[in-house]
Amino acid sequence: MSGLPSLRAVILMITAVLVVSAAAGGLAVILDGDLVRTAEEPVRRPQPRQEPAPRLDQLVPTAEPVKDFGAGGPGVTVTPPRVLAIAPATVADAIRLKLGELEQVQKAIVVDAGAVKVSGTALNLLAVDPADFRSWTPQPVADQPAVWSALARGELVADSGAMRKFGMILGAMYQVDGGPRLRAAASATLGLKGVDGLVSADLGRSLGFAPGVAVLLHGKPGKISESRVHKLLGKGSQVVMLDAADRVPKQREQQKQATVNVGRPGSYLELYQASATRCPGLSWTVLAAIGQVESGHGRNNGPSSAGALGPMQFMPATWKHYGVDGDGDGKKDIWSPYDAVPGAAGYLCANKAGEGGERLRKAIWFYNHSWDYVNKVMGLAEAYARTYA
Repeated sequence: MSGLPSLRAVILMITAVLVVSAAAGGLAVILDGDLVRTAEEPVRRPQPRQEPAPRLDQLVPTAEPVKDFGAGGPGVTVTPPRVLAIAPATVADAIRLKLGELEQVQKAIVVDAGAVKVSGTALNLLAVDPADFRSWTPQPVADQPAVWSALARGELVADSGAMRKFGMILGAMYQVDGGPRLRAAASATLGLKGVDGLVSADLGRSLGFAPGVAVLLHGKPGKISESRVHKLLGKGSQVVMLDAADRVPKQREQQKQATVNVGRPGSYLELYQASATRCPGLSWTVLAAIGQVESGHGRNNGPSSAGALGPMQFMPATWKHYGVDGDGDGKKDIWSPYDAVPGAAGYLCANKAGEGGERLRKAIWFYNHSWDYVNKVMGLAEAYARTYA
């Protein structure tokens, strides 16, 4: 990271391997599963050819509003960090108290820190307690309960700049080698130079992050002594003045303009791309083609004559086995595109769609028992690949 070149030498580096789906152009995870079908499940017939759909990046999925989990809401008094420091070892309680007693320091917090690798690029993360850390973020972020609920659920809140820089997709899943899958549940303007995102303290511990090495200080803008912070933290510490005198107006403006994006992809294009990450080797264009054939991307959700429901036209018996809560609202809703599209990705993956070739064609055939349907989906997928190349 250009702003803090030696930060990676101090933070414990945790190597993570992400499976890259070349077809989807994104990051993928491996899901295992066996085909589950019921004998009484009707076979759906191919639908008539539909008119070309509008551009997927301009087509917005619709569903019931996401409900927030946990405590939260407006009313938090923010205490913007003026200093971010990384210590060479765990900051002792006595040192933390001395930091808090420095002239012009009004508040101090110490949190865990570490790094994971995303396609060879390290992301610097802080591991925080949601309740304790909310006031250290810009007001729009602190006031968004869904951000802190995502952290409490063990999900990733990425810095908005990191999302853009590394091409991350909101709602996508990222697999830590030997560890849990991380869902990019939210992106937000964090205002922490050199920090790419937040995870919960519990998750940080499970990933082996360095305990108590990141220090944030709040106080009078531009008045905290950098040298005194250095002296207390010792040799090898790194100190970043987030509000140096020439940056105070800029920082205040950034605080006002902070943005938050939570939970759901903003278009069908993003939804198909994020959902494809659930199945390595599966192109998002296949999901988009199925979505167009089945419902015109949510414009005709059924029920069909065979009883299929929702934007991806699942039979209820199949949904019982493959339905997912894709947007974290606590429901597996067959009618919601945010659940149905990732559910379709999982269903295809269970039938080996990620292996491509004839395996992919057979998986699509399981989705609808017609080879004409398979050919139509494959043709539309190729068209989407050309359109969005």
